[in-house]
Amino acid sequence: MLRLHRITTADEELYNFMEQLLIASFPPEEYRTLEQLRLYTDTRPEFHNNIIFDGDMPVGFFTFWDFGTFCYGEHFAIDPARRNGGYGKRTLEELISHVHPLPIVLEVEMPEEEMAQRRINFYKRQGFTLWDKPYQQPPYKAGDGFLPMRLMSYGNIDPEQAYESIKDRIYREVYGVAR
Repeated sequence: MLRLHRITTADEELYNFMEQLLIASFPPEEYRTLEQLRLYTDTRPEFHNNIIFDGDMPVGFFTFWDFGTFCYGEHFAIDPARRNGGYGKRTLEELISHVHPLPIVLEVEMPEEEMAQRRINFYKRQGFTLWDKPYQQPPYKAGDGFLPMRLMSYGNIDPEQAYESIKDRIYREVYGVAR
């Protein structure tokens, strides 16, 4: 049975699994410093750092922010040795039931390269909608630039009405950028 299990840095073995998978799965400009990630994991109640378990076996991780009116999915990765086994689909189903009835918003790369298009299509197959609005992911680290992205959502949320408030909340809470 697949489940999400929230961790802290005190869960050393699981936290190390998550951190190594994060480093292997994302370019450095797409995640905050490891020190800041540890701090957020242990001190920010709205930030959920979760290991994805299949039974007793960790197969990936999913971090998200619970903002009360929506959840923002920040990072999601499945262990490369376990990919293409249905874990991504099952994880999203578990997340959706875990945060229901809150809608879920996440960032995706621009649909310009094949891998980005595949990721977007994966989320679409799970019921997510791609928002047709320009979006710039703020830098995680000083010296990095904004990255062109798109937002996707699942659940009861109107992109036309909610875009600015969603973007402002993500910018402020996740990236520390005041608009």
